[in-house]
Amino acid sequence: MPKQTPPFIMERYGRIEEMDRSFDIAYWQRLGPDAIFEAAWQMVVDAHKRLPGGTDELRLRRTVESFQRQQR
Repeated sequence: MPKQTPPFIMERYGRIEEMDRSFDIAYWQRLGPDAIFEAAWQMVVDAHKRLPGGTDELRLRRTVESFQRQQR
C-alpha cells in the first residue's frame, strides 16, 4: 500500500483590507507549476462549460489545413 503524504495547510489571519498578495504567491509557489497549470486548465474548462456546446468542443484551434513545400 503506497504511503500518502497528507495535504499541507497554509492559513493566514488578519483584516482583508490589510492583506496583500504575498500569501497567494507563497501558496502557489509551494504547490508548484503542475498544480498551477492544472488549476488554470480547470478554469478554462469551467469557463468553456458556460458557452454553447459545452466541453465537447474544447480543444486547440485547428486553422491550418495543410502544409506544402514551396517549389524552387
